[in-house]
Amino acid sequence: MSDLSGRIGGLTAGYDLHAEWDGTRLRGRIGGRIQGKDLDLTLSGGDVEGRVGGTFAGFDVNGDLTPERVAVRLGGRIQGDDLTLTQRGEDIGGRFSGRVMGKDVSLRRDGPHLAGRIGGVVDGKDVRLTLPPDLPPLLAALAAVCAYKVLEDDQASAAASGGASS
Repeated sequence: MSDLSGRIGGLTAGYDLHAEWDGTRLRGRIGGRIQGKDLDLTLSGGDVEGRVGGTFAGFDVNGDLTPERVAVRLGGRIQGDDLTLTQRGEDIGGRFSGRVMGKDVSLRRDGPHLAGRIGGVVDGKDVRLTLPPDLPPLLAALAAVCAYKVLEDDQASAAASGGASS
């Protein structure tokens, strides 16, 4: 087993990401034990599928992953987000959640590290991960975007409930 670990977001407004890679399955946790979600992704023959969160609170992950490209759907057909990433050399880039309202993904692999940003300069989140040598970089990037989605969803939910009580 090899470990993927790091952080999405800043020191105070961010989530840790810790997962174990066994060669076909990436399993772990986004966030903490109380506030966060489980991560369970399986890679088999170019297909990636899994779940982030539990049975009721979470989202499915389904799509394709090759050494050069990942194209997946996070969530369902009606309420979900598309993610397309391409790897060129050490750079991984693409778009999460559509052309108009979506976010850019700009990551770079440097040895055992994957770092960069998801989202823009103002609204985006930093990504800093340490990768095991046998984990496909695009699968690590997919896990980072899943963590970003969990963080954004939780922040939006907290803002909505905070605004409702004012």
